[in-house]
Amino acid sequence: MHRKQLTGFLVSWLALVLAPPLQAESERQATGAELSAEQSENESGDKPRVPRFAIEGDLAGELSVITTRYEDTFAAIGNRDSLGYLELVKANPGVDPWLPGEGTRITVPRHYVLPDVKREGIVINLAEYRLYYFTEGSVQVYPVGVGTEDNPSPLTDAEVTMPLESPAWYPPASIRAEYEADGDYLPRMIPPGPDNPLGSHALMLSEKGYLIHGTNKQFGVGMQVSHGCFRMYNEDISRFVYEVGKGTPVRVIREPVKIGLKGNEVWMEVHRPHEEYSEQDREKLWREVSGAVEELRSKMPAVEVQRMAIELAVDQADGLPRMIGERVNRVANETIEPLQNTPDGTDGKDGREQRLWF
Repeated sequence: MHRKQLTGFLVSWLALVLAPPLQAESERQATGAELSAEQSENESGDKPRVPRFAIEGDLAGELSVITTRYEDTFAAIGNRDSLGYLELVKANPGVDPWLPGEGTRITVPRHYVLPDVKREGIVINLAEYRLYYFTEGSVQVYPVGVGTEDNPSPLTDAEVTMPLESPAWYPPASIRAEYEADGDYLPRMIPPGPDNPLGSHALMLSEKGYLIHGTNKQFGVGMQVSHGCFRMYNEDISRFVYEVGKGTPVRVIREPVKIGLKGNEVWMEVHRPHEEYSEQDREKLWREVSGAVEELRSKMPAVEVQRMAIELAVDQADGLPRMIGERVNRVANETIEPLQNTPDGTDGKDGREQRLWF
């Protein structure tokens, strides 16, 4: 243990003395002890905090329920169980996130419609503050903090270039200027330790200046909080770096509406961007949903959807998957005419519930 700490100190000292500061500053990169293949093999056996789910069609995972203790908060539960703050808030409306109280039943949102991209390596969906890690027919899902609206994370196709232990951080001039404007001083290099915002480990990416890294804060994972990098809990990144090799693809997308199939069932997952749900965000999500459903129908004409189920998904926008329809078998030469939508969700004739084409 002492040898490991000494090694980390020497690496940080050498980084400070030898690293070209202008290059590090311009690319906003980090330096640290690169993890060897032997280290990765030894450490990757540690049991991950997040489950590895089998992929079933376009879905994975399941919802579960936990009962809170008196001292629990959503931030503490997220840190303990590797869940994002906002995903807990949205999945549990009406529960005070800072004082849920003793014995409150909390929904654990670990049921997912998978993003509509190639299921390979790392996929980060900015719209849901989640990182998907795909391996051989299974997936792990981690909460991540992402860039703010003023400092957005990039949409990119990149790859992992190097895993780091005890990274040192070289803040770019723009961030140092922010600190200076607030009357604070930020040095050109921050060594490993409790004051380093990169946390205990990091993954360097081919997208220059951006990292997947840990944190020195217990709050902010699963929210828009960073200057563009991807922030994980230290307890997650310290295991994750040993699972991910150099060259692992990293795709960053923004997909607030996801539709997928599990057997003949059609599922939808909708994410509002913030804790509060503005009318502007609601209208934008309706447009996204309309486009996604029309695209699905054009690819799969035999799919029928329930408008009421879709309305509920958009009305809540809580990131919980909902079944919105099904794929049906048609008799040869049968033609189905879309029924007219009515406000009460009936066919307007005998009051029978109809399957509304959207």
